[in-house]
Amino acid sequence: MDIPVRRGKEVKAGRGNVLRCKGWRQEAILRLLENNLENGEDPDNLVIYMSIARAARDWKSFDRIVATLSTMREDQTLVMQSGKPIGVFPGQATTPLVIMANGNIVGEWSQEESRRKLDDMGLTIMPGMTAAAWQYIGSQGILQGTYETFMAIARQHFGGTLAGRLLLTSGCGGMSGAQPLAGKLAGASTLVIEVDQARIDRRIASGYCDATTDNLDDAIAQWQSARDERRPLALALCANSAVVLPELIKRGILPDIVTDQTFPDPLKGYVPAELSLDQARAMRTSDPNGLIALARKSVAIHVRAMLGFMDRGAIVFEYGNSLRAEAKAAGVEDAFRMRSFVDLYIRPLFCEGIGPFRWIAVSGNPQDIYTIDDMILETFSSNHPISSWIGKAREHVQFTGLPARIGWLGYGERSRLALMVNEAVASGKISAPVAFTRDHLDSGSAALPHRETENMKDGSDAIADWPILNALLNCSSGADLVAIHGLGGRGVSAGVTIVADGKPETAERLKRVLDGDPGIGVLRHADAGYDIAIEQAERTGLSATVPLGLPS
Repeated sequence: MDIPVRRGKEVKAGRGNVLRCKGWRQEAILRLLENNLENGEDPDNLVIYMSIARAARDWKSFDRIVATLSTMREDQTLVMQSGKPIGVFPGQATTPLVIMANGNIVGEWSQEESRRKLDDMGLTIMPGMTAAAWQYIGSQGILQGTYETFMAIARQHFGGTLAGRLLLTSGCGGMSGAQPLAGKLAGASTLVIEVDQARIDRRIASGYCDATTDNLDDAIAQWQSARDERRPLALALCANSAVVLPELIKRGILPDIVTDQTFPDPLKGYVPAELSLDQARAMRTSDPNGLIALARKSVAIHVRAMLGFMDRGAIVFEYGNSLRAEAKAAGVEDAFRMRSFVDLYIRPLFCEGIGPFRWIAVSGNPQDIYTIDDMILETFSSNHPISSWIGKAREHVQFTGLPARIGWLGYGERSRLALMVNEAVASGKISAPVAFTRDHLDSGSAALPHRETENMKDGSDAIADWPILNALLNCSSGADLVAIHGLGGRGVSAGVTIVADGKPETAERLKRVLDGDPGIGVLRHADAGYDIAIEQAERTGLSATVPLGLPS
């Protein structure tokens, strides 16, 4: 088939109940791919977030993916290699429709310089986590995780609320843009620094920021005033963090909490303090080595300032963006004195299989999400975290692209919700199928020694068997899409999607996939020696065939 090549044309996810594919499972996956680009930060270049994470290799690949999904049967499997469709193979009605490996590079070739060359040659892509797996739902995708982190800090250090506290961070990109709203929902006076005004404007339009300024004095005045009034605030300052953070230290201003979600890649992401955004973009082609040197100099200044805040008593941590690693490469030898948010605040949840679960109404009808909201509030206890979160999300979260929701649920809870949704689709209470997926930041789906698996109790930070096993298990359980991602030299992660289409046989797959996916995460942490995980495995029967907590 001769497929016309699309270049830079606006892509929006399909809506309604008219199918372009031969079944709802294929149609749902197609709409999720389109939804990625509808939410993407640079869709003309297929970039979803981080200035580099792409949904497909190129537009020719994108158009061939669309054409293939529209003609596939349910007993076939599309094989994807780093954003490029390779072939369609015979499968079964219970095996994945799409399997993909993105950005996986061998050993010494996986470091950033080599990875960039292979990307430039058109042989691989940087997949991000959800970008190349077609699972991105906009900044909402990381919103609750950021909120849960901030609330964990509130419980540990501030009596359960961040009201009257100053929270300082950086980044308003596709993932980092959740931070100002998450801080506000936790009660904090939140100041986020972002060098790109267009990104700030997008967050204001979607309700993730309250206001913006490019004047530091004005920003400080608004930030501190909200703190003094114990008034939640989401304020964005258009400036460079490598300039602002040292200046705040110079002025003697000490935030209560400091973190960061900028994209620290010295070529494709971080903007040096000496340059404007346009100058940095121009240097990416005119003088890439010069840009890298300048960016690393600024990253070093940025991280030294964060460490300075920490030494003065602030709570300081990295939010999983590899900022510390870039700073160490730039000469900040003690960058890793700053710890990771997972290590500090999230790991106890992972031990119970709790993590960022998502559902997307592929109909495009917001009422389908509101119906699921109601089902959650009727089913889960009022003191369950998901119940209070649904109330906050309904009030503060605007849908972007296909209506979607994220809620942190654990082993047994995910399948419980999915089975109710599948019945509601069958009865017509929900107008069309619903896709379930999750972030790659989850209990058993990642090996990232500077993030998800940093400081594992048994020293298994870098063991990548676990995300690979997660992907294999999801294939055998009957997921609709399974991805395994290589993240340069930083780690390996796995992604999964399954569609509740209302069929009785789908209920069996939903139960297998959505129990097995977090279940292997519980066992991964039990194997590492965490008592919470061992107890959870024993309580749920996951340890029935695997003795846990015993001397080797």
